[in-house]
Amino acid sequence: MRNIYIIIKKQIKDTFKNKTVLIQFVMFPLLTLVFENAIKIEGMPDLFFTKLFSIMYIGMAPLTATAAIISEEKEKNTLRVLLMANVKPWEYLLGVAIYVLTICMAGAGIMATGLEKENVAFYLLIMLMGFIISILAGSCVGIYSKNQMISTSLVMPVMMILSFVPMLAMFNKNIEKFASLFYTQQLRSVLDGMSFDKISTNSIMTVMINAILAIGLFFAAFKKKGLE
Repeated sequence: MRNIYIIIKKQIKDTFKNKTVLIQFVMFPLLTLVFENAIKIEGMPDLFFTKLFSIMYIGMAPLTATAAIISEEKEKNTLRVLLMANVKPWEYLLGVAIYVLTICMAGAGIMATGLEKENVAFYLLIMLMGFIISILAGSCVGIYSKNQMISTSLVMPVMMILSFVPMLAMFNKNIEKFASLFYTQQLRSVLDGMSFDKISTNSIMTVMINAILAIGLFFAAFKKKGLE
């Protein structure tokens, strides 16, 4: 546990030095507050921007941040130093995951301020599920990448699909069919219902399949590349 705490503490310090990672954590919570309070259009669904930016937040922040953290430390050889200092690979990865998840949940807490009190716990649980899957996906990219350039090249198309396709799906039925394959689209549908009773079996199955796939890819990437 001590090593995990050290990793988390190190990531907190590094975040303020890495503006690319920092902006991922603060952008969508701030956009949510600004848009929800500044834009009022007749006929707009309740919490439209909160739900929209929440899914974009799930598909972007934990994914890109986790990939960037791991690939940067591999490139700068700080990861090798940590491993030589008796930090086990699982301790490092768990420390990074806990750190990213904590920061993302803090952002989700800010985004939840516009919700009814009875919906906050449901909202945060759905966000938690999405963040965990995205962190696993980001870890796959970070582990597989030798440096930040490769990491960025790999993570960008994944991020675009997970973050922006659900938004485009609102305006195009064909895109909606494609988007339904991904957990971000299914979680968007779940947030639209904002109730356990309205969660469809299809949404549950799709999210579970995406989670299993992310776990499988994570272990495959780790087995092949490790934290070299």
